Amino acid sequence: MRQNREEYPCQIVNASAGGLAVKAMARLEPHEHVVLYIDTLGRIEGKVVRTFPDGFALQLNASGYKREKIANQLTWLINKDRLASIDDRQHDRFVPKKSRTKLSLEDGTVLDCLVVDISLGGAAVSVHPMPEVGQVVMLGLTRGQVVRHAGNTVSIQFAEIQDPAAIERQFG
Repeated sequence: MRQNREEYPCQIVNASAGGLAVKAMARLEPHEHVVLYIDTLGRIEGKVVRTFPDGFALQLNASGYKREKIANQLTWLINKDRLASIDDRQHDRFVPKKSRTKLSLEDGTVLDCLVVDISLGGAAVSVHPMPEVGQVVMLGLTRGQVVRHAGNTVSIQFAEIQDPAAIERQFG
């Protein structure tokens, strides 16, 4: 949606937490303010920094928190097909609103981590150093076990299927 409220269909062709390349029939001007509504990312605002024959590049106008949330969602989108092929999920996964938490190891070590996605049965977590496969951990208040490494994330299977309200309280 342009500043004058005209709306056009568009397609994201490249994305990062700082900007987007967008294919659209609209002819925009550099520095023009634009609002995009993207199915997987929600409402995105920014200014046009470059135009090209079939679209434009947008620099995002977002807080650090919003950029981090976008980065998490992009990471999940990039990896979701590969992760789905690793195993058949029993529960739908989603990108949490509260993605920063603590991962506690059996030896008492507490690590800062980023929850990439979560379900009632487990989570994918970006953490360094990565705990070993088989290690029992606490993700926030939830007990689980590391079941695999996938790229720069660890997959944690929860000891019990979680109550949706409990997941909502911890991770939004």
